[in-house]
Amino acid sequence: MPLAAQQDPTSTPELVSTAVAKLMLEGQPAGRVAVSQGVVGPSFALAPIAAALGVELRTGPLGDSHTLILEDRRIIFGPNQAVMLTVAPDGKTQREITRLGQLPFRDGAGLKVSLEALEKALGEPLSYRFIWLPSELELQISRPELRVLEGSINVVNQYQESVVGIEFSDKPRYRVERSPGVLVIRLLGDRLALPVKQPRVADALITAIRVSEDRVRFELADHADADEPRLQLTPKPRLVIEVFEKQNSARRVDNPSRQSASQVAGIRTIALDPGHGGPETGAIGPGGNAEKDLNLLVARALRLQLERRLRVKVVMTRTEDVDVPLETRAAIANEARADLFISLHLNSSFGATAHGAETFFLSREASDKISADIAAQENKFSSGTDDPELDLRMILWDLAQSYHLAESQRFATLVQEELNLTLGLRDRGVKQAPFHVLMGAKMPAVLVELGFLSNPEEESKLQTPAYRAELVDALVRAITRFKKQLEGGSTIEIDTAGASSGGDITGSQEASQTRTPR
Repeated sequence: MPLAAQQDPTSTPELVSTAVAKLMLEGQPAGRVAVSQGVVGPSFALAPIAAALGVELRTGPLGDSHTLILEDRRIIFGPNQAVMLTVAPDGKTQREITRLGQLPFRDGAGLKVSLEALEKALGEPLSYRFIWLPSELELQISRPELRVLEGSINVVNQYQESVVGIEFSDKPRYRVERSPGVLVIRLLGDRLALPVKQPRVADALITAIRVSEDRVRFELADHADADEPRLQLTPKPRLVIEVFEKQNSARRVDNPSRQSASQVAGIRTIALDPGHGGPETGAIGPGGNAEKDLNLLVARALRLQLERRLRVKVVMTRTEDVDVPLETRAAIANEARADLFISLHLNSSFGATAHGAETFFLSREASDKISADIAAQENKFSSGTDDPELDLRMILWDLAQSYHLAESQRFATLVQEELNLTLGLRDRGVKQAPFHVLMGAKMPAVLVELGFLSNPEEESKLQTPAYRAELVDALVRAITRFKKQLEGGSTIEIDTAGASSGGDITGSQEASQTRTPR
């Protein structure tokens, strides 16, 4: 049978009954509307409904297209077409194709559409709801109860990206509208209580934020774009919007066309973060050794081995005994466009027998109480400890880091495996915790606790270049395995000569284990 015959626009679905129903708008009579009850549900004549709402309906010369003319969009239906098309006001630029579960059809009353189509075409854009009362033959059209929501807007800035959080006092009803350089969150049946707490805009990506009772409008710089807003319901209803540089969008992984740089080009730059520094000593061992000094020794040795054996670029958040704010450390990694961020630390415990390594990746919620305590201990050195917006910033950046969550967890697992296997360390596992130093890192990021400085035996080992070289070897092997996985299992050339000399900044020539990467 020819396709044209299959899609005869004058055909109608199998009908059970037809009738004329009352049309009620906000509780008042607004005319009458023809309704057909089909096997799959009712269909309503579109023309009288559009007229009651003051919406223009244009019909094509052959009756094969029907267009609703709204202020900010055109919505096009066709008889026996399973989709409706939403286009820009110019009638040309396509915005959205919506699949319909029930086909529109045409009869003597004109085009008839389902309740679902009415909700999607007119209900959502105009903030109406449609209620069909079959026993009373009445179609009711009304606006949802108007709610007034408290709101605030916060913007967190980082290298080449900004994260916006719009917090509401209740779950918002909204739709997203886009045009070149503009993103609008329009409330449906809700209003914002003004004035809304919002930040002063000092952002290279967002040129203006304009708030009115029914919308929040973001005006973006020419070089900026924004992802689709994400609604988060806990701990408070919040819309999260990530704004980024267009030319940097290839580093993102929210869909297959936006992959991280490490997935596309492998690991070329690694950021090493020796924890603490300056007046922030970190843990102090029973023998008087400061965590900050040992972290720096390990980081210097690791940089040397990575540059020699993997031929990657390595950036350090500090190269000497200075204090670097936690928030700045991730920013340094972002500025260098690093493909991997590793923060090096040593643990501490009230008991002298605790031992072993632990590897963490970022999460707003800690995986256990001990992990939460460790994060709290490290975070107390944050310059933002007394920042009232710190929790919000943590939430926003936790969501931003979620793009790299799987990679961070995978790398953390490799690090933990290598440390356990090489040194015979107790497996304390891979865990999640809200470490501020990882917040804002736009690449896979982990924090490694290489041992317990509070344990006299481990403190003694950490003072020796040979033991530090073993730690470095384990980290190099983990990075090598991760690099190989990201590059699809391709062969990686490793200069093993660097593994037996120059492995520690002290110049020790003691040999350390080398193995073929798995």
